[in-house]
Amino acid sequence: MIHPDTEVRFISKEKGYGVVATKLIPRGTITWVQDDLDQVFTKDQVTNMNPFIKKHLDTYSFTNKNGEMVLCWDNGKFVNHSFKPSCFSTPYDFEIAIRDIHPGEELTDDYGYLNVEKPFHVIDEDTVRKTVYPDDILTFHEEWDALIRENVPEVLKVEQSLRALIPEKTWDEFLTAVYHPNLMRSILECHYQHDVSVKSAS
Repeated sequence: MIHPDTEVRFISKEKGYGVVATKLIPRGTITWVQDDLDQVFTKDQVTNMNPFIKKHLDTYSFTNKNGEMVLCWDNGKFVNHSFKPSCFSTPYDFEIAIRDIHPGEELTDDYGYLNVEKPFHVIDEDTVRKTVYPDDILTFHEEWDALIRENVPEVLKVEQSLRALIPEKTWDEFLTAVYHPNLMRSILECHYQHDVSVKSAS
């Protein structure tokens, strides 16, 4: 589920639609949680899927660590990519804001940790990275783990409207890791190795 203080808006001709904040979403806010309404498709289900439906699934879903395709039931599927994201995934099946997101600003993710199957060419943001590669998470996981550890203490300082969607066992494990950063699970756990790997240019 995406944070309630958001809505879908047209961003640009290049991007299409995206998810923007309707109120201030402070750094540390849980912005998305995988919940029971999200649809999870196995590789066999996807293989046998109508090609027309499969095309839309490829556009709006992401691949989890088990190679399953996850389709958000709500507006979460419209979150766009950015190499300078406002949100970041954790290995606990939820995402957090890594900076304050002001009204009208986009909620964005780095698609590098979403297990893309082939290189994903994106709008140039004047960053060193220009393309999302299937092995980005292998290349950048240490950098991303440090970013997560830097920001997770803020989770305990702000109101969390999506907290009830996180299983208690997961939340307890997360809290322990916040207080003991050496126990924080690595985002590398989210990696899925596709059958055909494409070497990164990074």
